[in-house]
Amino acid sequence: MRALAAIIVLALATTPCGATEILGLDDTEVARVIQHGPWPPAPARDPSNAVSGHPAAIALGHRLFFEVRLSATGTVACATCHVPARGFTDGRSRAVGLAPGDRNTPTLLDVALHRWFSWDGRADSLWSQSLKPIVDPREMGASGAHVAKLVRDDAALACLHVKAFGAPPALEPERALVHAGKALAAFLETVRSGRTAFDDFRDALARGDVGAAARYPAAARRGAKLFVGAGRCRVCHVGPAFTNGEFHDVGVPYSLGGGRVDAGRSEGIKRVRADPFNLLGPWSDDRTGSAAVKTRHVEGTPASFGQFKTPSLRNLGHTAPYMHDGRYASLRDVVRHYSDLDMERIHTHGEQLLRPLKLSTGESEDLVAFLESLTDRGVARVPSPPVVEGCRP
Repeated sequence: MRALAAIIVLALATTPCGATEILGLDDTEVARVIQHGPWPPAPARDPSNAVSGHPAAIALGHRLFFEVRLSATGTVACATCHVPARGFTDGRSRAVGLAPGDRNTPTLLDVALHRWFSWDGRADSLWSQSLKPIVDPREMGASGAHVAKLVRDDAALACLHVKAFGAPPALEPERALVHAGKALAAFLETVRSGRTAFDDFRDALARGDVGAAARYPAAARRGAKLFVGAGRCRVCHVGPAFTNGEFHDVGVPYSLGGGRVDAGRSEGIKRVRADPFNLLGPWSDDRTGSAAVKTRHVEGTPASFGQFKTPSLRNLGHTAPYMHDGRYASLRDVVRHYSDLDMERIHTHGEQLLRPLKLSTGESEDLVAFLESLTDRGVARVPSPPVVEGCRP
């Protein structure tokens, strides 16, 4: 008890201006840290997907996610690139399906919280994004007709389809593809990360429990102070999920070699607006139209070129390498990028918020310690699918 009392006395200090500090954080910094919670958020259903949250759809999506027969060659599943043990990524710089891709495989953890999908935001719903890899020639290379036959001919899949959608598997290729995407999305909504050391620290601060907050490592506390303060990281990495879900140019080159470039958000906006499966189309189940407002009003600007989506910072310990092209192998590499930021690499219409952080070695290590504390050590768990009565497990 004496030791705990001593910790609390030392943790509470008064600055020269009379403001109270808790564990090196002033009142403003404490308030900013608290804004990154609570975690986890309550699950929410997708109004554009009628089977969102439906047990049979979740079970069907679970099976499809691990099903190599979903690909044209019978060799690639969703789980080939989104490996649960790797935080639902693949550990590669750039994805490899039936052929090499141009971008890093993003994690699927907490993907239900996203507003836009893929690095360029080419999809406006989780279900429309989920069907795209199935038909992409470089990923799974299949078709709606292929999906329709697979689900129709497999008794277990067909049973779950009936339970989820209230009808036998569709004969029409487009409908079969959409149903597969919606079932996959229902499953992916259950792929959530758990609590981290940071969450315990944040909650302790929120309830004023200095003793509990003091258990958070000192280096991570200093990193948190830098993150919410001088580093200005919180401008883009906001809220409990540590992302604003939007798109930014952070000085990462967008050349793909061979004279090709990755236009990022600029191309993504064109694709989402032209997508027959977007929320403005007939396949959305949201009859209010509210989910489609973002799609109806999204417009590209010159600044959109070379912008990529701000990823969540949760579970970075499982999802290396980093950036849209997987160029950085470690968190230290990422921190060094922002510390030594080359402003020449940010094009004319790039981010005006960014400036080189010019961190000392100690500050860099503190920031890495903070980022590492955002990792859920049990995150590789695969949610168990619901048992659906009448269908073979």
